[in-house]
Amino acid sequence: MSSSSSTSSQSNVAQLEEATRAFDHLFTNEIVEAKEMFNADPNSPFHLIGLGVCVFLEAALGMETAHMAEATRLLGLGDAASKKAMKNKDMWSKTRFPPGIEWEILNADAVVLMGITHALSESYMGYLQCLYALNNAHSKFTKLYKLVFPAGLEGYSTPAASPSVSRKSSNPNLSSAATERLTLKPKASTGNLSTISNAAKSSFFGRWGGGSSASTSSTLAVPQVDANGALVADGPVEDLIVAGTAFGFGLFNLVFSLLPKKVQSLVGFFGFKHDRKLALEALAVSAAKKDVHSVFAGLVLMTYHGVVLLLSGYQADEAHIIKQYTAIVDSVEARYPSGSLWILNRAKILRMSGNPQAAIKVLQDGLSPQKKNHFVQADTLLMFELAWTLLAQRKYEEASSSFIRITELNSWSHGTYYFIAAGCLVSVGGEENLKKAQEMFDKIPELIEKKKVGGKDLPTEVLIKKKINFYKVKAVRRGGDEKMFVTHIKISPAEEIGIFWNNQSRIEPQVAEAHIREWAKLSPPVQIPSPFIEASSEPPGSQPDLDTPDELALRLLLLGIAHRTIAVNSSSSTPLASSSDPPSPSLIHDCFTASRAFLEAAHSYHSQIQKEGISTWIAGVAQFELAVLDLKQTEYQEKSQASIEQEQLKQMWIGSLKSAKAKLDVALGLAGREVDLSSRLDSRIMMLKDEIVAKEEKLGL
Repeated sequence: MSSSSSTSSQSNVAQLEEATRAFDHLFTNEIVEAKEMFNADPNSPFHLIGLGVCVFLEAALGMETAHMAEATRLLGLGDAASKKAMKNKDMWSKTRFPPGIEWEILNADAVVLMGITHALSESYMGYLQCLYALNNAHSKFTKLYKLVFPAGLEGYSTPAASPSVSRKSSNPNLSSAATERLTLKPKASTGNLSTISNAAKSSFFGRWGGGSSASTSSTLAVPQVDANGALVADGPVEDLIVAGTAFGFGLFNLVFSLLPKKVQSLVGFFGFKHDRKLALEALAVSAAKKDVHSVFAGLVLMTYHGVVLLLSGYQADEAHIIKQYTAIVDSVEARYPSGSLWILNRAKILRMSGNPQAAIKVLQDGLSPQKKNHFVQADTLLMFELAWTLLAQRKYEEASSSFIRITELNSWSHGTYYFIAAGCLVSVGGEENLKKAQEMFDKIPELIEKKKVGGKDLPTEVLIKKKINFYKVKAVRRGGDEKMFVTHIKISPAEEIGIFWNNQSRIEPQVAEAHIREWAKLSPPVQIPSPFIEASSEPPGSQPDLDTPDELALRLLLLGIAHRTIAVNSSSSTPLASSSDPPSPSLIHDCFTASRAFLEAAHSYHSQIQKEGISTWIAGVAQFELAVLDLKQTEYQEKSQASIEQEQLKQMWIGSLKSAKAKLDVALGLAGREVDLSSRLDSRIMMLKDEIVAKEEKLGL
């Protein structure tokens, strides 16, 4: 290596370390300080892209259109600077990887961030530019992955401990040994390295470069060990290469795997292929490093685990997911304890683990005015999580205030936030609260008109407009004033929207019981037997509270979810509101039975709603919830019958999994484009199908 190259390499490391310190400020909410440090070296690609990332996060987390143009400009400068470095051999660092690859990774980062920024502009041209950029970046990261990981991910550690067999990557290069090394400490041996090196030498990319360099390039592309078999620590640039490549490759595969089936068929036309298990493995490898990419990889994994825990309804190994999730949060939070994004995920774990009060405290502390540093866009996410958690706890007035507070923090769909906030006040009741709720409802049409995506309403807002019109028609039909339609709303719109966020599945049994008793008071009386609903002897009134197929089906759906929640979430520490003792096995059985009856009844209204109503989404969601019920009930039976024989248990699961898959196919058939929020149901179905596959793998099916 020439002296000039050596000097450039040292300069690269210095720039990278300086940029990393700037990112440290960003991850602890000190965004002003971060920008100042990035601005200090306007000629460094690391600094230019870092500055672009700061503005990008402001735009993306807060959906702030004002920041998008500036983010695009800065990322464009980083793109140009990294391309220039790619062509300048004097700027290439000496690592165990192909020379100059660090600049290719940085360039791919800039390309993908610019692509996402284009999409945030919410214009048709922006979406086309995004698709083009993602296509470009996808091919870049796929090529980089094959260069950096010619033998797969074997030999690299991840931050998650004791993996589940069901989460093993489907990459053929990842043998069963891969499942043994997911620990906080790297695991490698001379034998392992020999296997890896041989695999690399025999691969096409192991011979990259041709001639006598083939052996060198393939050996240098895998983790190195010393004479004692211990891993040799990578330097900052090598960390960037490993973490950056694993992050980019993992991110793309994960994003594409989560797209609705209809969209997957479109992107498949462009040649996109994905492997979600391999994606998660790659992200975990990235998260275990110390490069900036590792933090973003951890954030992606946190988001993914949080989404699966919240929306899939059932997890093949929930304890393992929470353990993985916790390990990643612990790792990043140890480095940046005051960062809002890590505080957010700490709260999510607490909520998913059945401790909502602790989650609320963590979120409130994170939003406290006494907190030293605030990153407004990240704080918006804290407020969003707090609002939903408060709603789940029936703390309606606090939840309403929190949803309105979000509109002061970001510009995304204020109509949606107002709709949920108004629904919370409907639940509180009383003349003053209903008046305030009506005022909120009245503001929504104007708020929706201000926020269009490609000239169209957001999917949630399409549903909201239908519901407001539905309430007005009901008020007139019942001889009331449509200008005060709020007095005719009997089921809270907040709880209805909460179905799409699966907000009722993680609540405590006593909260679910309160819901059941409230909805059961509405007329006409509930006809399905329930441990919490007394048979009514009162004759029906001339004007029942619920007088449309939509409302009757909605109540049945909510009752079905609430009864299943009691059965699933019951434990010795969570007695019901009506008793100081936890639910008995017989009561849990009755809750499962009632839940099934309510959900099947909700689905039975589909033909009537198609003719007379607007809530065509209910039938598909009811089938999805029935699939979740099949799995949750079998899981409970497995846990409560310790003496059950393995073959009998296996047969029980085979029947349950088959039944659940059939219901998901029905739900998917009911989630057509004309159905409100069908893409969300589509994504939830995909997630649950993945969990079913994971369970089948655990059972050896």
